Amino acid sequence: MKKRILIAPLNWGLGHATRCIPIINALIAYNFEVIIASDGDALKLLKKEFPNLITLELPFYDIEYSKKELYFKLKFLKSLPRLFKIIKLEQKFIKNIIEDYKIDGIISDNRFGVYSQKIPSVYITHQLHVLSGSTTWLTSRIHQRIIKKFNECWIPDTENKDNLSGKLGHLKQLSIPVKYLGILSRFNTINTEKIYDVLVLLSGPEPQRTILEELLLKQIKNFKGTVLFVKGTVEEVQTKTKNGHITLVNFMQSDELETAINQSDLIISRSGYTTILDLAKLGKKAFFIPTPGQSEQEYLAKRLSNKGIVPYSKQNDFTIKKLDVLKNYTGFNATENTIDFNVLFRLFKRE
Repeated sequence: MKKRILIAPLNWGLGHATRCIPIINALIAYNFEVIIASDGDALKLLKKEFPNLITLELPFYDIEYSKKELYFKLKFLKSLPRLFKIIKLEQKFIKNIIEDYKIDGIISDNRFGVYSQKIPSVYITHQLHVLSGSTTWLTSRIHQRIIKKFNECWIPDTENKDNLSGKLGHLKQLSIPVKYLGILSRFNTINTEKIYDVLVLLSGPEPQRTILEELLLKQIKNFKGTVLFVKGTVEEVQTKTKNGHITLVNFMQSDELETAINQSDLIISRSGYTTILDLAKLGKKAFFIPTPGQSEQEYLAKRLSNKGIVPYSKQNDFTIKKLDVLKNYTGFNATENTIDFNVLFRLFKRE
C-alpha cells in the first residue's frame, strides 16, 4: 500500500508553493500518495497544477505588509499574538487530518504548526537566520525553536561557498539533521527563440504586489522592447491582453511560465528566494526590486549585487533608466544539480 504524505506550503507570496511542485512530482514518481494542504493563492495555484490530488484548506495566517516600509516591522510584531493562535489552530487541524486521512509523513514549507510527534515531519526553509534588523537575534531564535520540533530540516541551497542564501541558510549547528537539497526549481532550460526583451514577474503579499505592479506598468511604457508582464494574481481563468509592445497576463502555470522565462532576455522581479532559485537554474539575467521592509529580500538583492551577478533598486527609486546598469553584471550561471530524492524520502519509508 502506498504511503501517504501531506505537503503543506505557507501562503505568503507564491514561492513556498511553487518550490514544492518538484517535491510533489518526485513523491508521486517514488510511488507515494500526496495530499496538499495550504490556503489562499498558494492552494489555488497547487489545485491548478495538481487537479487530481486531494487538497485541504488550512487556517489563514493573514499577515499583511504595510504600505510604508517604516511601519512594516511594527505591523508584523503586532500580528504575532494572532499568528501564535493560528499556529495552535493549525496543530488541531493537522491532528485531525493525520487521523482522518491516515497520513504517514509530513513536509511543511515554513508552516509552523504542520508537524506531528507521531509521524516523520520535515521542515523546508532557507532561513535558519531570520533577518529583522535589531531583532534578528529574537526572530532567528524563535524560528530555530520551531524547526527543532521537526525530524529533519531541508534547505533548498548548496552547502558550499557558492551558495545562494548566504547567512540566511547556513548555521554552524542545529539540533536536528539539516540536509541541503541544492538548487530546487520546477523549471528546466529549453532551447527556444527569444521573444521577449523583458519578462516582469510579480508575486508576493498585498498591498506591495499591487504597488509594484502600478509602478512598473507606468515605467515600462517608456521601454522600447517587447514585454511580457505576469501579474502573479491567481484567478479562476487566465486572462491575456496585448497593448502595443506589452502583453499582460494575470498568472501562468508552470509549463507556460517555464517557456516564457526561457524566451526572455531579462527578468524584472522581487528578490524572493524561490525566484532566485529558478533564475539560477536557468542562468538568466535579472533586475531585482526587493519588497520594502522585507530584510530577507533586501539582503539577498544586496548580496547578489555585491557579487556582480544581479543589480537591484529600492522600489521608490526605480525608473526604467536603472536597467542601463545591467551591462556591468554577469547574470546567473545556469546551474544543474540532481537531487537524490530516493535518499531524502527514506525518512518516510521507515516502519
